[in-house]
Amino acid sequence: MHQLTYGDRLQAVIRDDAWRMRLLAHVRALELPDCWIGAGFVRNAVWDHLHRQQAIPETAGEAPDSDVDVVWFDAARSSIAVDRDLTDRLLVLAPDVPWSVKNQARMHCRNGDAPYAGCADALRHWPETATAVAVRLTPEDALEILAPFGLDDLFSRLIRPTPAFRGAKREILHQRVRGKRWLERWPLLRVMDVD
Repeated sequence: MHQLTYGDRLQAVIRDDAWRMRLLAHVRALELPDCWIGAGFVRNAVWDHLHRQQAIPETAGEAPDSDVDVVWFDAARSSIAVDRDLTDRLLVLAPDVPWSVKNQARMHCRNGDAPYAGCADALRHWPETATAVAVRLTPEDALEILAPFGLDDLFSRLIRPTPAFRGAKREILHQRVRGKRWLERWPLLRVMDVD
């Protein structure tokens, strides 16, 4: 008997969510290079799914509870104005969605990092390993996954800082956990504090 991998399970969670699949199709229509939807779009879907499996009540519904983070990479078009235009285009297709479009070619400046080489590199500088996951829909309707730290922590319900958020930036992770009230919404989560 074939055991499902975390990649298989993630694809099933996303494919079973008509709302997320519709948003992925909208983003694919933009035809942007190295373009994905990540962060809470993926993380929250998996954590909601895992908590439902454990019969833990959850508050998730179709409406997004956080921004829908669209990340893409093109050093030649890294102005904020381009991202605003792309956001406007997505709002025409899905006006009730809190789109957040950010070309990762400029985000290193805001984050105080060296320039990123692409979206995979940018995700390595996100706060938690379980958040550093993104998906996209290919022209052939395949679902691709971008997960530079893998999917183990996401499916193990583990909040662990990425290497970029250990040390001096570690408190940012703790502020996120408290501010977003993750442990209240998903009580099976565990925080792994790494020095």
